[in-house]
Amino acid sequence: MDRSERYYKISKTLNLGRPVNTKRLLEIIAPCSRATLLRDIEDLKLHFNAPIVHDRKLRAYRLEPTDARIELPGIWFTPAEAHALMVLNHLLNGIQAGFLEAHLKPIQARIQKVLEKGDTALNELQRRIRVLQMASRNIEPRYFELVSHAVITRRRLHIQYKSRERNDLTQRDISPQRLVHYRDNWYLDAYCHLRSGLRTFSLDCILDLKLLDKKARDIPETRLDIILGSSYGIFAGKAVYQAVLRFTAHRAQWVANEMWHPQQQGQVAADGTYLLKIPYADHRELLMDILKFGADVEVLEPKILRAQVRESLAKASHYYAR
Repeated sequence: MDRSERYYKISKTLNLGRPVNTKRLLEIIAPCSRATLLRDIEDLKLHFNAPIVHDRKLRAYRLEPTDARIELPGIWFTPAEAHALMVLNHLLNGIQAGFLEAHLKPIQARIQKVLEKGDTALNELQRRIRVLQMASRNIEPRYFELVSHAVITRRRLHIQYKSRERNDLTQRDISPQRLVHYRDNWYLDAYCHLRSGLRTFSLDCILDLKLLDKKARDIPETRLDIILGSSYGIFAGKAVYQAVLRFTAHRAQWVANEMWHPQQQGQVAADGTYLLKIPYADHRELLMDILKFGADVEVLEPKILRAQVRESLAKASHYYAR
């Protein structure tokens, strides 16, 4: 039995209001030594202000005053659950530092009391877990909180949005559908009332926003997946092409275990090369991913994607021709 379970059982037993001797407490939290029991009682008194006293006359433990209760934290975890939550909090802060820190700090303090005395667990966690990011873009934490609130409470937002593609600024009312964390950045799938259709918004491009007192328009999840999730990458649109990529035998050792798209098809050939088929609607993100593999990949189909890769490689080679 772990420490938090012992705390819980000791507290529950003493909260009944009757004196309990050491032998009975040891039976309740068995297997456990007398020294461990005494240490647990001292911890409950020190860290949780438990009003436990030892009645020498009765040779038993009881609460003083008699109507007192031991109040453990409202959220109670086993050590394994507490560690897992701490890891999750650490990962979330790695994804975007500070988002949940203010909200989780009180819970984290309670968890720390459950785990051990001092700050050893937190320091150890920070040393043993690394969260590495690449190309993440900063967003305003307040905006993230408001967007999250709007998604959960199903309310509309008014946003000021700057498009990097067209370099223009628009004012839009949107109905948030779901938050997406993709390649170290946050996006919002929403129904845009200005464009009368589903769009994906990058949270770092939101320059201002306001929560509206209007109910969000609900889009069925199946429709969201068809329009926003059927093609490759973050660009919206129903897939109209299928890319067929052939990776070298060397690179196949990694790519064969990678998930590029939920509807991908992959096959390892007899010579060790790997054939990957991916549905897509917009070539821009797929093109960037293909180019990063250099000579380890060849586009077999469609011809238009093959031509786009060839053109990009030709432009790149121009810089190294001299």
